Amino acid sequence: MEEKSVVRFANRMDQLPPYLFGMINQMKMEKRRAGDDVIDLGMGNPMDPTPDAVIEKLIEVAKDPKSHRYPESSGMPHLKIEIAKYYKRHYNIDLNSETQTYFTIGSKEGISHLCLAIMGPGDSVLVPAPAFPIHIYAAVIAGANVMKIPIEPEKSFLDRIINICESCYPKPKVLMLNYPHNPTGVVTDKEFFKEVVTLAKRFKFMVINDFAYSKITFDGYEAPSFLEVDGAKDVGVEFGSFSKSYNMAGWRIGYCVGNAEIVQALGKIKGYFDYGIFSAIQVAGIIALRDCDDTIPELANLYQTRRDVLCSGLERIGWDIKKPKAGMFIWAKIPEPFNKMGAMQFAIEMMNRANVAVAPGTGFSEEGEGYLRLALVENEERLRQAVRQMKKAMENIIV
Repeated sequence: MEEKSVVRFANRMDQLPPYLFGMINQMKMEKRRAGDDVIDLGMGNPMDPTPDAVIEKLIEVAKDPKSHRYPESSGMPHLKIEIAKYYKRHYNIDLNSETQTYFTIGSKEGISHLCLAIMGPGDSVLVPAPAFPIHIYAAVIAGANVMKIPIEPEKSFLDRIINICESCYPKPKVLMLNYPHNPTGVVTDKEFFKEVVTLAKRFKFMVINDFAYSKITFDGYEAPSFLEVDGAKDVGVEFGSFSKSYNMAGWRIGYCVGNAEIVQALGKIKGYFDYGIFSAIQVAGIIALRDCDDTIPELANLYQTRRDVLCSGLERIGWDIKKPKAGMFIWAKIPEPFNKMGAMQFAIEMMNRANVAVAPGTGFSEEGEGYLRLALVENEERLRQAVRQMKKAMENIIV
């Protein structure tokens, strides 16, 4: 039968649901255009300023005509040296800046392209669930099969890896990790990573750790790097981001470090897709890594204060809240009887009735049903106002 339409999409498009954050942003913008003051707790989009020194360097370099040429695609040599120094300074990890580092247009883009390089039809990837969408759908786009494992409890998570690897053929090719975890805020320690490395070598799978929230930690907790464990560089890589530690989300700069072969594969496939990061942003990144260590604890303290304000506010109106030790989100269980509505409908009610944008847990796979993810991006007074508006809205919802 003759096709009626000229426009026909690849089969992979059928496997991609509408992007959660795009839907939430569209609803938010429609309400704002109508004059509503929406408090945005839906997306982890920092509203605080980038360090002055970073901005000033960007402006300076952007004025140089030479910076307008195609950039160093894998990262300027000095930028790659600085990320190696950063890992040595913070984690006592030795990295070869030439072969074990690569800069990406944000960690999300880097993970997506790496999945294309190391996964394909017939391959399987293990992903903790709930999950940040790209951890699932980057593999789906690459044609791989995703096997989700509940992230908690930790021992059960490791036991399930063993059971899957012993019972499946072919064995999983990749384990995708994300600690500190988005959306749940779950954290881990080096002992867990040691177990992962042991299993990776035993069952011959690669490991990707998304370390985007590495420095946003609270109550004295310090998040370990996956690469701190002996043997980690034999089996995997770690992605990091400037978005959270330096409030550079819109700048789109991230990195991949670790196993040289995997880093090389990422570089090979990216060579077909892009020309790297604008040179002025790369130079500004050097300043962030080299000169802005002192701004990171200040930012973490700011998020910790917001965490405490939002958690205590929600507890006062009857929510059962577990304070996270890291990240920029609260993973909040929807209280009864409102949990019967489902996370998506409850989020819509909060948008329409309370003018508060939140992310429904189902946007992070079905394992997130019954939860909301609340971003700590608004200031303390706006967070208090959000709680008041949510309380009033809930009083008027008939379940």
